[in-house]
Amino acid sequence: MKEIKVFNTELSAAFKADLSQLIHDFESIEGGVGKRNIIKTTTLNSSNLNIKAFKVPHLFNQIVYRFFRKSKAQRSFEYAHKLTKMKVGTPKPLAYFEYLTPWRYTKSFYLSEHLECDLTYRELTTNFNYPDYETILRAFTRFTYSLHEKGIHFLDHSPGNTLIKKNGDTYDFYLVDLNRMAFRNLDFESRIRNFAKLTTHRSMVEVMSDEYAKCSGEDYHRIVDLMWKATTSFQYKFHRKKRLKKKLKFWKNP
Repeated sequence: MKEIKVFNTELSAAFKADLSQLIHDFESIEGGVGKRNIIKTTTLNSSNLNIKAFKVPHLFNQIVYRFFRKSKAQRSFEYAHKLTKMKVGTPKPLAYFEYLTPWRYTKSFYLSEHLECDLTYRELTTNFNYPDYETILRAFTRFTYSLHEKGIHFLDHSPGNTLIKKNGDTYDFYLVDLNRMAFRNLDFESRIRNFAKLTTHRSMVEVMSDEYAKCSGEDYHRIVDLMWKATTSFQYKFHRKKRLKKKLKFWKNP
């Protein structure tokens, strides 16, 4: 099986060799969470690292990724570099690894520095008494607006994919799970629909709409109507998909 490995050019030869050994020993590293992908945190030469092992795709996609499309690991690595150049927070990319046969793509890994954070956006959806709650939510909205202004469409803009660190009296934001992004000018509706996966709470939508209106100069009522419509539409499709999966599972295992 062919091994492809690409490293951050800032790394030393010794560190690259140590990263390669980590991947070869991945199964022996303790921990690991995720239903589809496995993420493990480990220490190497006093540095804390995250290793993301992507699930091996089904046969058709193994062929697609082998010949026609960049892997999730490669995209994560390249997008992290691009975000860094655009001055958008994300954990430092270190390397990616891919394993190929002559006709199929199999395993892949993405390695980055581990970033300690104070919270993720998800905490805001469950704890409305979190200190500085509205300040953080409005700062997050301004961060999202800055992404849109830079032509960054983060397609997995969901509760667990933004890390938040308190920095004095302000907050810094870092994107993770980067393999689904687009870089283009976003029209108004695409910008507002980008909030659809973040929350089920109307109160949060109203605060984010108010702050986005202040940033963009667009009408608040237009924004909140579209954002709430996009939110409820996403939730309907999400739960419908879950119900269908449950029925299919029952039919397979009655």
